[in-house]
Amino acid sequence: MQEQDFPLPDYDQLSTGSLQHMIRSLGQDELKRVLDYEQEHNARPQVVEMMGQRLEELRRGAQPGSGEHRAEPAEAQGSAKGSPVTPAGAPEAMHPLRHGNHNRPGST
Repeated sequence: MQEQDFPLPDYDQLSTGSLQHMIRSLGQDELKRVLDYEQEHNARPQVVEMMGQRLEELRRGAQPGSGEHRAEPAEAQGSAKGSPVTPAGAPEAMHPLRHGNHNRPGST
């Protein structure tokens, strides 16, 4: 099987959670190919069941969702990179209450 011919790129590296979302954009023929490959190579029960259920939904008339078959999530456009969290935003340290001294936390 050639990588460019397979419906999902880098299939063998995808997690079950990623697959769950990605298969929703596949049609019946594509999903059947992926399911056959899964059964022949990895045979993960949860993945086989999930794909079987989706294939049945498609057979009953469900339509493939919009979206691309890519392993990596798309980057958010126009968003700042990095975390907005800084040590300055951390809460003050709180000492556990001492038995019988609830008005003065942290005091000895």
